[in-house]
Amino acid sequence: MGFQLFDLTGRRALITGSSQGIGFALAEGLAAAGCRVVLNGRDPAKLAAAAARIPGAETLAFDATDHEAVRAAVDGFEAEGKIIDILVNNAGMQHRAPLEDFPADAFDRLLQTNIASVFHVGQAVARHMIKRGRGHIINIASVQTALARPSIAPYTATKGAVGNLTKGMATDWARHGLNCNAIAPGYFDTPLNAALVADPAFTTWLEKRTPAGRWGNVKELQGACIFLASDAASFVNGHILYVDGGITASL
Repeated sequence: MGFQLFDLTGRRALITGSSQGIGFALAEGLAAAGCRVVLNGRDPAKLAAAAARIPGAETLAFDATDHEAVRAAVDGFEAEGKIIDILVNNAGMQHRAPLEDFPADAFDRLLQTNIASVFHVGQAVARHMIKRGRGHIINIASVQTALARPSIAPYTATKGAVGNLTKGMATDWARHGLNCNAIAPGYFDTPLNAALVADPAFTTWLEKRTPAGRWGNVKELQGACIFLASDAASFVNGHILYVDGGITASL
């Protein structure tokens, strides 16, 4: 047993929104644990460039917010005999504006990208996992699943929904042998946070607010993902694992 519990050799993982940032880092981590990874995004050229950086990586381009496109892509992939053992729902976006001035179209895009995609891809993949009686689904939540900050109320709402949808997936699908959990990252140096990373005042605030005293490195999310994707998490279901340097534990 021991570290073999974390061995993903022979398994295949689909990671949405994985051409850069957290998604790409998680794909790298899963691949290092022996997993065959499938990168997803909407831009085939960008995906191909990312896949070239991970030996043996495959790509599956589709829009995670398009229910029919998701279903067709996942069903077609599985029909080729390419079993998806692990799904990481990572696709997401951010939009910052005062709530009283928040654009309605931006709110709708957040809902579609951050929460509807989790439903669409989760359902499409789970239908195949249920038939096999096994599978791991990992949704990417956020510290904003539990906390709020000015100018991102709709984002906070979507990430709260990701947390509760994760619990719902576990409640419906654990009986079929699926493990459905979430990782809630704190503040990481990613393209999504580029504006914040470039703001010295925000970085100073973050370093004081976070017990660990720094930004997170995306590679520090890999261990949590490997754990939740592996047999080591066989009785972990509906859990939200905060990887945030202690920010949600401290006032």
